[in-house]
Amino acid sequence: MCIRDSFWIDPREHPDFAWAWITRFLVNLGNFIALSYFLYYLTDGLGFDDDDANARLATLTMIYGATIIVTATVVGWWSDKVGRRKVFVIWSGVVVALASAILAVSQNWPSTLLAAAVLGCGYGIYQAVDFALITQVLPGAEERAKDLGVINIAAALPQVFAPVVAGGVIIAVRAAGGSVVTHGDSWSLGYGLVYLVGFLACLLGSVFVTRIKSVP
Repeated sequence: MCIRDSFWIDPREHPDFAWAWITRFLVNLGNFIALSYFLYYLTDGLGFDDDDANARLATLTMIYGATIIVTATVVGWWSDKVGRRKVFVIWSGVVVALASAILAVSQNWPSTLLAAAVLGCGYGIYQAVDFALITQVLPGAEERAKDLGVINIAAALPQVFAPVVAGGVIIAVRAAGGSVVTHGDSWSLGYGLVYLVGFLACLLGSVFVTRIKSVP
C-alpha cells in the first residue's frame, strides 16, 4: 500500500468525515483571509501610515484574541450542556462571514474594531465545538491518530492558501485598473472583494455542515 492510499479516506464510504473536512477548510480559509490581510487593509484599504497601522493591528489582535477566549469558554460549556454540535458550528461560520462582510462593506476604523470582535466571537464558537464534532465523524477507532492528522490538514492548508487567494484578488483588481489603495473617502474595491471571498467561503462552510447526518 502506498502512502497516498494509506491516508486516503473514501468520501463515499465516510461522507460525514468528508463534509467535516470541507467545512473545516472553508471556515478556516475565511478566518485566515481576514487575519492575513489586516495590516495591509489598514495601510492600503484605510490609509493609515505604517507606524499607526502597526499600533492599530496590535489593538485588533488583542480584541480578536480576547473574544476567542471568552466565546470558546462559554460556548464549549453551552454545547456540552445541550448536547448539540452542528448548530454551533453552523452559526460560527455565519458569524465569521459577518465579520468579513463588515470589512468588505464598511471600510473605516470603528467598523474594523467591530469586525475584529465579531471575527473573534465566530472563531471562538468554531474552536469550541468543531473539534468535538470531528471526533464524532471519525471513520474508525483503529486509525484515529491518522484520521485526526488528515482532518487537521483542513486547518493548516488555509493558512497557506489565504494569502494566495487574497493576493490573487488584489493583483487582479490592480491589473483591471480597480482601486486598492484608498484615497480620501474612496472605497477600496480590492479589499472589498478580498473580504467578499472570505464571506462566501465561511457561508459555504456553514451550509455544508448541514450535510453531516450522524451528529446532532
